[in-house]
Amino acid sequence: MLSRVANSIYWMNRYMERAENYARFIAVNFNLILDMPPSEKEQWEPLLAVNADQKLFQQLFDSPTRDAVLQFMSFDQRNPNSILCCLQQARENARSVRESITKEMWEHLNGFYLHVRELQSSKSWEMSEWQGFFNEIKMGSQLFYGIIDSTLARVESWHFSQLGRFIERADKTSRFIDIKYFILLPKVAAIGSNLDLLQWSAVLKSASAYNMYRQAFRVLAPENIVHFLVLDRHFPRSIYYCLSQAEQSLLAISGDKKSTGKAARVLGKLRSELEFTDASEIVTAGLHEYMDNFQRRNNEVGEAIYEAYFALKPVEHNNGEKPDQ
Repeated sequence: MLSRVANSIYWMNRYMERAENYARFIAVNFNLILDMPPSEKEQWEPLLAVNADQKLFQQLFDSPTRDAVLQFMSFDQRNPNSILCCLQQARENARSVRESITKEMWEHLNGFYLHVRELQSSKSWEMSEWQGFFNEIKMGSQLFYGIIDSTLARVESWHFSQLGRFIERADKTSRFIDIKYFILLPKVAAIGSNLDLLQWSAVLKSASAYNMYRQAFRVLAPENIVHFLVLDRHFPRSIYYCLSQAEQSLLAISGDKKSTGKAARVLGKLRSELEFTDASEIVTAGLHEYMDNFQRRNNEVGEAIYEAYFALKPVEHNNGEKPDQ
C-alpha cells in the first residue's frame, strides 16, 4: 500500500473519531446541567481547557458563554478541531483514496459532511436542539464505523483505519477523565460528595460507559471509575483496550508477531505499562498529571507511526548511498 493512501485512511478515521468525541465532550456539560442542582453555575470553559483550545478561543471570543463555546466547538471553521472541520478533513482524506475504500463508506461520509455543513448557519438553537445535533453526530460516526467493519476487507487498509481510530480514541478517553481536573468544585471538602459523584457520572455517561460500569461495579467510586476507563480489558473505550487493539493492527501491518519496529515498541511499552498498573497508583500519582503524561506519550506513538509509514524517505541507490540533494 502506498504511504499516501495509508496516511489518508489513518487520518480519515482519526478525524471521524475526533468529531464524535467533541460531541461527547459537550455531552459532559449537558449531562451535568440535567443532573446538578439549579443553584450550580454552568461551566463551559473546562471543555476548552481539556482539549487545549482555550488559547485560540480567547483570541476569537470575549468570554466562554454557552453559545460561543457551542459554536466554536461545532461549526467554527477557524477552529481546526471543530466538528465541521473534522468532518471536512475526514471527507477530503476519503475523497483522495476513493479507490481504496468502499462505495458505502464514501457515500455515508460525503452525505454526513454535507448535512452538517447545511446546519452551520443555525446560531440560536435551544438546548434540546443542540442535544439532538450532538446525538446525531455520535450516531453518524458510529454508523460509519459499522460500515467499515461490515464492508472493508481485513487487509492493510482496515488495519490502518483501526490504528487511527483507536489511537485517537485513547487520547480522547484520557481527556474525558482529565475534564474532572478542570471542572471546579465549590470547595476541596466537596471531593467525594454527591456533587463530585454527579460529575463522575456525567463523564461516564458521555463516554457511553455508565451502564457497563454499573454492571462491573455496584457503586460510583472515583477509583473504580478510573480503573474502568483506563485499565478495563473489555470496555471498547478504555485506554488499555484502545492501545491493545491499535497494537494488534500495527503488528498486522508490519507482518511481525513481535514488537520489533520503533512504532510497535513505543506502543507496546505504553500498553504493557498500563497492563501492570493499578488504579490506586494512578490516583496516588495525581490523576491530571498521569493523564497529561499519557497524552504526551500517546502523541509519541503517533509520531513513531508517522515516521515508520507516512514520512517521505529519500530514495537510496543500490549501494545504499543516498542521492545528491
